[in-house]
Amino acid sequence: MRPARKAKSRRATAQADLTRLPAPVTVADRIVLEIRKFIAGAIFFNAQAAEKAGLGLTDMQMLHVLQLYGPSTPSRLAAETRLSSGGVTVALDRLEKAGYIRRQPNPADRRSLIVTLIPASLARLAGLYERVESETRRMLATLPQRDLEAVIRFFETMGAVRTSRPQP
Repeated sequence: MRPARKAKSRRATAQADLTRLPAPVTVADRIVLEIRKFIAGAIFFNAQAAEKAGLGLTDMQMLHVLQLYGPSTPSRLAAETRLSSGGVTVALDRLEKAGYIRRQPNPADRRSLIVTLIPASLARLAGLYERVESETRRMLATLPQRDLEAVIRFFETMGAVRTSRPQP
């Protein structure tokens, strides 16, 4: 049996038992499996960090989005997070009450707001990520430059998939 047919056959057989993922057959299968493992681990790590900070996972992720993209309107946060406008409002209400963000009038559009982070409040969160970020940088330093550039291209490509996919 040709490799493509064999892989297709194994996947069809595995679909009968959705409680366990099939063994990876192709390189793409292995990559998808490793992505799922990485995402699951990252979510659990962030959930633990959020719990230590007294925040919910959504609130912690909203802080990350604001750090990544800078001051944003609630509608941009909704687009980036794929949360409903109501979901964004509830998360922002909790973060404002906890002292992590400030909502100010948007100078470019008086009908909207700009959400900004309060730097002093973020200092208490920095320690939650220092060790893992340091260890990540240490591990990355062991890889050749061409591999690092491939990793960057990979994440840029996968980011494009995330932003183009339909909402669940």
